[in-house]
Amino acid sequence: MDNWQRAFVLHRKPYGESSLLVDIFSEETGRLTLLAKGARGKRSPWKSVLQPFTPLLVRWSGKGALKILTRAEAAAITLPLQNAALYSGFYVNEIMIRLLEKETAYPALFQDYLTCLTELTQYPEHLEATLRTFEFKLLDYLGYGIDFCHCVGTGKPVDENMTYQYRAERGFIASIVKDNMTFYGRELLAFAERDFSDPQVRIAAKRFMRVVLKSYLGDKPLKSRELFSQVYLGKNNLKLY
Repeated sequence: MDNWQRAFVLHRKPYGESSLLVDIFSEETGRLTLLAKGARGKRSPWKSVLQPFTPLLVRWSGKGALKILTRAEAAAITLPLQNAALYSGFYVNEIMIRLLEKETAYPALFQDYLTCLTELTQYPEHLEATLRTFEFKLLDYLGYGIDFCHCVGTGKPVDENMTYQYRAERGFIASIVKDNMTFYGRELLAFAERDFSDPQVRIAAKRFMRVVLKSYLGDKPLKSRELFSQVYLGKNNLKLY
């Protein structure tokens, strides 16, 4: 790869005695795994650079599944995520690793990811709205494409005062049955507009996302969710995702 690419580290883990395996999300190539040789060494310039939430410029070489990192520079200071915002950032990184195919370009998603991290940093009081907005956009990029504005059974516009039940991979049908997958029309219309200003809409959106994302993520638990629950267990029943 001859040109520099903007990128972020999603995850890193030790490899051998002094190297790192680094999952990155780049603007032009998407998600890929790079071998950063000697990155854990005391004199390595990459030791402090290859960190999550640091805007990077990177280059790599190789044609196989595992490519070799050749250059990496910080393009800006690390975004200072703290407390619940930090765990939210780890959650976003984890679902991207689990959901995005390797070496598939998502240039618009790269900008949305940067926006998400920036808002987590600058507006920690709006964490849930920021996370829900990113989750819905991510599903759009994955080709989810559900219609929140029309009843799948009749094709009629959603009525804000009626209730609708979600049917996997189909959409919403008018229903008087109330269960975990039943939503008010006004909630669905807010989903369509990505408007999460109403607390009840945020609750409904989180409920919807947990079910839909599980169909993509499978049964393997999210480590970020488990860690968040351990740290914030009992603190105002805080559950962001």
